[in-house]
Amino acid sequence: MKKYKSMNLIAIITVILVVLAGCSGGGAGTSSEPTDTNKNTTKEPTQGGEFTFALATNPDNLDPHQAGYAVSVRAFRTMFDSLVVQNEDNTISPWLATEWSISDDGKSYEFKLREDVKFHDGTPFNAEAVKYNFDRIVSPDIQPGYARYLLVEYDSSEVIDEYTVKINLKSPNSAFLSFLSQAFIGMVSPTAAEAAGDQFGMKPVGTGPFKFVDWQENAQLVVEKNPDYNWGPAGIVDNVGPAHVDKITFKIIPEEATRIGSVQSAQVLAGETVPPQNVLSMKNDPNVELLQVDTKGLPYTLFFNQTRGVWSDAKAREAIKYALDIDAIVQTLYFGTYTRAWSPLAPGMLGYDESLEGSFKRDLDRANQLLDELGYKMGSDGVRVKDGKKLTMQYLDASPNREKRNDIAIMVQQQLKEIGVEVNIEITQDITTAITNSNYDVYGNSAVNSDSHGLYQFYHSPIPNQIFLPGKSDDKELDSLLEQGGIEQDLAKREEIYKQAQQRIMDTTVSIPIYVFPYTVAAHKSVEGIKFDRLGYPLFNDVSVSK
Repeated sequence: MKKYKSMNLIAIITVILVVLAGCSGGGAGTSSEPTDTNKNTTKEPTQGGEFTFALATNPDNLDPHQAGYAVSVRAFRTMFDSLVVQNEDNTISPWLATEWSISDDGKSYEFKLREDVKFHDGTPFNAEAVKYNFDRIVSPDIQPGYARYLLVEYDSSEVIDEYTVKINLKSPNSAFLSFLSQAFIGMVSPTAAEAAGDQFGMKPVGTGPFKFVDWQENAQLVVEKNPDYNWGPAGIVDNVGPAHVDKITFKIIPEEATRIGSVQSAQVLAGETVPPQNVLSMKNDPNVELLQVDTKGLPYTLFFNQTRGVWSDAKAREAIKYALDIDAIVQTLYFGTYTRAWSPLAPGMLGYDESLEGSFKRDLDRANQLLDELGYKMGSDGVRVKDGKKLTMQYLDASPNREKRNDIAIMVQQQLKEIGVEVNIEITQDITTAITNSNYDVYGNSAVNSDSHGLYQFYHSPIPNQIFLPGKSDDKELDSLLEQGGIEQDLAKREEIYKQAQQRIMDTTVSIPIYVFPYTVAAHKSVEGIKFDRLGYPLFNDVSVSK
């Protein structure tokens, strides 16, 4: 078995500081520079006090194994640790696991665990606890969350000794360690989970730097310092011991103006998801610091439903690509605060292909030519027609208008009218039913993910018993690349495979990337030490509040 231990600590810190200094991603177009939030400071952190943080929405669940919302991670990452942590350069380092080995066939992982860790309820963290966690995630007895998708290849666990556990997979998965770094596979207390049953999400118990106190849904969530904590992820946070603040209160404030105004008035000390129209004013406010980091995974992308009508033809999809002025969409709606996306992967992901940046631009002549070749002629009402049937596009989007995505639909509608395509926009709260029933031609989506294997979920051809997701095609060449990327262990070879996959997706216009979402936090000047993990989620181990 191949063995993997900790990277040199100084090397890890150097990598983190260098990469995060420019983590906006390097995509073409305009983008505000992110604040270097992971830099070291010589100032001694203030101890004690309360830190308040405004969330944009209510968490769906505080049980990491049953949760699915990104906002939930921002809350429960304070309470739960993972076996490993992912660095900015995509390498994996120890956390609750000190080292690991991988079998030659890539199907078994043996982890050595820390021996000094306890759950908040005082019970020990050991191999039995790890086995319990993995078995629980895939158990039919709990509501499935995003964690179950991450462990789709999980088969079984074996306790070797008190602090050694072996994880067996059904088939090799080169993204497995990356997936283990995500908060959705945080370690929960077996004792507390068994006692609470399906109410564990209301009484969460982990090993993290903060303990659960109280959750008033749609109002606030309170956690307090874990005084025994001494196992933070070195190199990702500076403070691996007990938190500097005594308590964090997460305020649930959906209204943008209220949330941002609360930070400016110091009613709360930090708040997430600053609207683009407020970013510039925040930068000029001497009492507020704006922190920003581009999220990782799949950028916001328009996916074609290739099972419907003319959109099964790559030529028709290509015409749409050339008809859209994506730069105008991103600039008009986000005032230069979002980065335009050029690839199915966000910048910084394993194998991200920089050569795709600037690879195409709006070309109405080319778009019109392609539709002419397909036999669609411009009608008297400005809509193209073939065999008496108008060229229409059913554009599906979700409510509420997250990140102005409904506005993107309107701009797409206006732009495609110029080439004779009639776009019908449907805004629905029941997006799952519409996608499952395939009642759309184009649908926009994004995904936070730690590994480029996330492309498989969106772009591999449909598999029995799996939900049909936007972007699924029937491309055997693409399927083969995505399958190879999922099992290849050599990092350099995986990068090349995913570059080929991105090229294939763009060449066949399976989808059209629009923007990379920047996670923004406005923090009062009294706050120091907010950091972000590899995926763009905030970490509060180093937070202090000056008095």
